[in-house]
Amino acid sequence: MSDPATLERPAAGGQASSTPLLEIRGIRKAFPGVVALDNVGFQLRAGTVHALMGENGAGKSTLMKIIAGVYTPDKGEIRLKGQPVTLKSPIDALSQGIAMIHQELNLMPHMTVAENVWITREPKNRFGFVDHAELRRRTEDLFARLNIHIDPLVEIQTLSVASRQMVEIAKAVSYNSDVLIMDEPTSALTETEVAHLFDIIRTLRAQGKGIIYITHKMNELFEIADEFSVFRDGQYIATHASSDVTRDDIIKMMVGREITQMFPKETVPIGEVVLSVKNLCLKGVFEDVSFDIRAGEILGLAGLVGSGRSNVAETLFGVTPATSGSISIRGEVVKINTPAVAMGHGMAFLTEDRKDTGCFLCLDIQTNAEMAVLNQRYVNKAGFVQSAQLTKDAIEMARRLRVKTPDMQEIIQNLSGGNQQKVLVARWLLTNPKILILDEPTRGIDVGAKAEIHKLVSELAGQGVAILMISSEMPEVLGMSDRVAVMHQGRITGILDRSEATQVSVMDLAAK
Repeated sequence: MSDPATLERPAAGGQASSTPLLEIRGIRKAFPGVVALDNVGFQLRAGTVHALMGENGAGKSTLMKIIAGVYTPDKGEIRLKGQPVTLKSPIDALSQGIAMIHQELNLMPHMTVAENVWITREPKNRFGFVDHAELRRRTEDLFARLNIHIDPLVEIQTLSVASRQMVEIAKAVSYNSDVLIMDEPTSALTETEVAHLFDIIRTLRAQGKGIIYITHKMNELFEIADEFSVFRDGQYIATHASSDVTRDDIIKMMVGREITQMFPKETVPIGEVVLSVKNLCLKGVFEDVSFDIRAGEILGLAGLVGSGRSNVAETLFGVTPATSGSISIRGEVVKINTPAVAMGHGMAFLTEDRKDTGCFLCLDIQTNAEMAVLNQRYVNKAGFVQSAQLTKDAIEMARRLRVKTPDMQEIIQNLSGGNQQKVLVARWLLTNPKILILDEPTRGIDVGAKAEIHKLVSELAGQGVAILMISSEMPEVLGMSDRVAVMHQGRITGILDRSEATQVSVMDLAAK
């Protein structure tokens, strides 16, 4: 194994070469019950951004983990600058000039930003101890080059998901690798932060780096990628220059069919007020938040990351009880101080962070799907769980959401991030909620599954469910909402009807 302290590499330079920087030949990888990759090939040229497209479970992340040394292929060959290489671990990959930013962030929450960036590569003083002054200086220099404004001395656990993502990106860049793999790097970033990341990517591309970029966001592909490859069901489909195809062409290659309607918003009867929030406050986080949601209504909650959107959702669900203000359900003031109380009032809450606050990673899909309903609709009068019906409904919900798995006994951490998200959506839909809070419901999910989740949400609204939907994707907010509430720095700055909600009007309120 290489010495981690030697892993920082010299810059690649921008010279072009006919030999691919990275070449994959005939890769196969199987897990129990499923072939993740079957005879896959791929090429990455120096000085280019190559996007990988495909539905969740198509094999993109598996291939990247093989390139990054996380998985060992069952068959096939990896060539770097024309030479065959064997990558037995992530340390091996880093020593060969390959760094990866994973979709699920892998930072140490109780360590500082600087300690996370330079972990195992910390500068030492003459006594062999960590030189904290030098550690901070290196981090500040790195962040200055990347125009990142985060204090190197704060603990990771104090940062937003978006800030943690930028730390992960900076950490990967710090290795000065020739190949940089980015797996859904913008999933938690605002438009401004995405533009910032793209500036970093363009700088790296100009230095001759090869960047593999995994995304489900079509607009990003056309803005940043030189070319793209499509995978479907573990197989390579095609590679094209980004300039040669349309969005619909790519979707058809990805899913093997046409997606006719991405936002199937239906006009449904809007009933009485189900949830009413008045002057809600969480000291130091948000204040004076007021809105109503009616039966059958989808209220979109928009705003920049850090505006307080997720904090409001957590307070409504009793994760962090309010310090003042009131919550009423069907006209009755209720005190929600725990999630159990919220669930007792018919609430369901899909959190934005599936890894830390969503999935039970060591348990199987069936158990994860059942987790929220064991004390509700599937328990009979004698107190016994109606397991047969619950199993049947969980399987059907997983089928509707197109969860790719050999069976419901598969451990959930073995699924792709997008398929984990689908299981969490299934979990809360099984509770038959009256009030549904969705925080980034389609983050990291492919276009086909997004359309299916949007359809389910629209159907739930048609059944009279009151829905609060938080999303950083403007088309999703505008496409699915009956009204849009906009937050800025812990306050609601306006509520727009569907007819007056545009990207300009929402961003104007988000930046007030």
